[in-house]
Amino acid sequence: MSFLKIENVIKQFGALQVIKGVSIEAKKGEFIVFVGPSGCGKSTLLRMIAGLEETTSGVIAIDGEDLTHADPAQRHVAMVFQSYALFPHMSVYDNIAFGMQINKVAKPEIKARVEEAARILQIEPLLQRKPRQLSGGQRQRAAIGRAIVRKPKIFLFDEPLSNLDAELRTQMRVEIAKLHQEIGATMIYVTHDQIEAMTLADRIVVLRGGLVEQVGSPSELYDHPGNLFVAGFIGSPRMTFLPARVTQASDGGISVNCANFANPETVIDGPFARLPRPGDEVTLGLRPETLRINPEQPMLRVKVDITENLGGSTLIHARTEDGHPLVMSSADRLAIGSGDTLPLSFSAVPHVFDKDGNNVR
Repeated sequence: MSFLKIENVIKQFGALQVIKGVSIEAKKGEFIVFVGPSGCGKSTLLRMIAGLEETTSGVIAIDGEDLTHADPAQRHVAMVFQSYALFPHMSVYDNIAFGMQINKVAKPEIKARVEEAARILQIEPLLQRKPRQLSGGQRQRAAIGRAIVRKPKIFLFDEPLSNLDAELRTQMRVEIAKLHQEIGATMIYVTHDQIEAMTLADRIVVLRGGLVEQVGSPSELYDHPGNLFVAGFIGSPRMTFLPARVTQASDGGISVNCANFANPETVIDGPFARLPRPGDEVTLGLRPETLRINPEQPMLRVKVDITENLGGSTLIHARTEDGHPLVMSSADRLAIGSGDTLPLSFSAVPHVFDKDGNNVR
């Protein structure tokens, strides 16, 4: 049985429908990430689970109990906000303990819970400091500690790392992953950063315009994106898209004509879930790491706009002969400059999307 069940949930603000019939399930102990562009409804959906937004219709159940219209305090969830929301005049200890103090939990139990949370988060030396004496990462740990001591059934994270600099974001990603491993709780995490989604999630829910585009493990979404939106959103740098037309089709594969390819009849092996027909307009998707410099057997030629030396790898931003942008990722340090022409091939079978944007492989 699903530990969290969201069934055909709708949220309206007046005449504006922002969540449009979303259904999601999560197992106990699973780490689920809601990801999508700004305005897709991911934070609204999280707040509906927490009870901070009323559900217009549909069902939200936790551990088999229908809590669709229950008060936040009755839902057995704890939320970690983007803004930390710490009381500036209180110590870290009192910030973490505050909820238990309000609920008149016995002092020895409060002390034991706070110390256990501090141990998990490695903030024992910080318990007597005030929030102004902490770094951004330490403040976020304190906010997470306040959630841990509540012993919730589900942790809810609303873009908790967006206020941190790049180095701290990476560090806190690791800390949150360790936290999930140690306490084994169900976690629902909202972010617009697909790197956070890929590195943290057991399963990712990709949202767009209040609808679920695709649900799957990070590898499933990366290797088998259901449509152009997911293909372009999951993966950094993003996938390159090139238009083409199907010239031949059979169970074994298709032949396509792409204006950018050296060979006018390029064969793409099957199998295909939905076999395109000759004459169909399709879009080919190429991951940056599958592109290779290959002067002996070039598939296409591109003109370099700019290169980015990342130390251990190089990103090449280029354009095809008819102006389509393309990004290639190489594990080598390449001596390539703006304006250079590169002969490229690809080491993996391209993704194929039909005229409606759906992946047909």
